[in-house]
Amino acid sequence: MDTTVFQPVEPPVPAARARSLTKVYGEGAAAVNALAGVDVDFAAGAFTAIMGPSGSGKSTLMHLLAGLDSATSGSAYLGSTEITSLDDRELTRLRRDRIGFVFQSFNLLPMFTAEQNITLPLELAGRSLDADSREWLATLVQTLSLGDRLTHRPSELSGGQQQRVAIARALIAKPDVVFADEPTGNLDSRSGAEVLSFLRRSVRELGRTIIMVTHDPAAAAYADRVVLLADGRIAGTIMAPTPESVLAGLDALRQLDMTADDAERVAVASGSFPVVGA
Repeated sequence: MDTTVFQPVEPPVPAARARSLTKVYGEGAAAVNALAGVDVDFAAGAFTAIMGPSGSGKSTLMHLLAGLDSATSGSAYLGSTEITSLDDRELTRLRRDRIGFVFQSFNLLPMFTAEQNITLPLELAGRSLDADSREWLATLVQTLSLGDRLTHRPSELSGGQQQRVAIARALIAKPDVVFADEPTGNLDSRSGAEVLSFLRRSVRELGRTIIMVTHDPAAAAYADRVVLLADGRIAGTIMAPTPESVLAGLDALRQLDMTADDAERVAVASGSFPVVGA
């Protein structure tokens, strides 16, 4: 008699998630609801873009997920860690050890070489550049095509090269999640496309997790999934996005914003907006 006991398979823990996440700026009549009870998961090992009209709450959501701002209510998680309950010291340690950042402005130290900028997070964390770290550095340098630029200072690099250095710096400590805030905003179209390709390669070839805020449908199309926000709420999801499908989703949100009554806006915010590409 077969006595095999099958254990249920636990679903993987998302790399980041929000539960009833709310952020209110100001008080009384001047209060602005930047986020209004957001529930969303971001899968590990995936490239997700967050998009929405101006003022939709996309940057606020990223800042709360990354521990850069405090929530009014609700919870944000990095893996299994509820970051909304951490104090300042714990948040600093979490951002240093488990989160990488890529910003629109490259934020490289001008007196450091490219290699010194890349390895700075390890130095700040008190970690030596051991054999494993050197091997990972070599992988990043090869993936990002920086081999002939490591001794150059930022002033000797193009904008695209500086952003690639910033990506390598964000990845050097092997963080759980890299948050990218408009990473191509200061780049021309060619350099921007190169940076987005490298972000996608870091997910597909290096197994990293990227969450990117962008206003550019062409940039969002590099992601595996697009999360749409409107009025501080999740308004829809686009799987396997293309520039055309992202534009269509944004146009639908604008039309709803122009024509919908309050009941329709609530319906869209609660998730009745169609999932595209599922």
